[in-house]
Amino acid sequence: MEEVLAMSYVRNAWYVAGWTQELANEAPFAISILGERIVLWRSATGRLHALEDRCVHRLAPLSLGRCEGERLRCMYHGLLFDASGKVVEIPGQETIPPQARVRRYPVVERHSWIWIWMGEESKADDALIPPAVGLDHPDYILGHGHLDYAAEARLINDNLLDFSHLTFVHANSFGAGPQFAETPARITPLERGIRYERWIENSTGASSRKSDVPMDSFMTYDFLIPGILLMTGGVFPLGTAKACDFGQPDLARAVSGVTFTSQAVTPMKDRSARYFFSWGPHREHGDTSLRDTLMGIAAQAFAEDKVMIEAQQKVVDDTADVRIMPTSHDRGVTLFNRLVEKLAREESDAARRAA
Repeated sequence: MEEVLAMSYVRNAWYVAGWTQELANEAPFAISILGERIVLWRSATGRLHALEDRCVHRLAPLSLGRCEGERLRCMYHGLLFDASGKVVEIPGQETIPPQARVRRYPVVERHSWIWIWMGEESKADDALIPPAVGLDHPDYILGHGHLDYAAEARLINDNLLDFSHLTFVHANSFGAGPQFAETPARITPLERGIRYERWIENSTGASSRKSDVPMDSFMTYDFLIPGILLMTGGVFPLGTAKACDFGQPDLARAVSGVTFTSQAVTPMKDRSARYFFSWGPHREHGDTSLRDTLMGIAAQAFAEDKVMIEAQQKVVDDTADVRIMPTSHDRGVTLFNRLVEKLAREESDAARRAA
């Protein structure tokens, strides 16, 4: 059955805008998310704010502004905005029009990421922030980074939801074997995403989980709205997969290879996205040297993805009637995208009712 490749996104969700440690105090930072220009800034006291990056006067970018306490001054003609987005001072003018304000975005720091709520402010719920693992987590030694794609975030999400591509795209980096393409994973629907689980029996492992003797290797990830991947796993004695009935094992019983990766896909403007990632070993299964090795593997693998997905985007752009033919490996892709379309449709219906 063919399906139309629709690029839908949920707005009532927390999107990753950056790494917390990379935003200095009093240094406004510009980013676009879902086509909306946003300025982030941290005051001298460390408080984080996010506003529409567009002055109401002459549309100058507030990201070129100056921090003044918890306020931000446009450095074109000097309008001063408070943290709610309201203009509180216009040089040379006493009266401030009531419409002199820009949009404020709810913003939260958690798991070493800056999260921005892109939907209705009244619906912002911290409980919906996905439970990622931050760089300061005591159990893991993580490296981190990001890549910018000249492609839709939807295509990156689809790539992360179907790991059958590991056999082919990442044959050189991850050293993934044929099992990823030959056998389907266990996919379970979640309230705001899907869960992927896979055992590979009697294997000596891929590049990141090598073993001198055959073992059972387990990997699992949750892929959550709006595009957050949280993955772990490990290497276990032969027979563990059957003993667990191919379900979730106790990671404390892994003999090696326990790692964690958090990844986030943020749609910026049309056909552009930012891909954030961290990866590293559990402290009982590795050290900074292994972390650096894993990050080297990740750099090669993520570059392989980028080449393929950006090339895919060009084909999509050159195709008049964009349709795809799903395969048996697309269960996770289909479930997640149907959830996205359902939530996006509900948001659109609610907006029409409110209007």
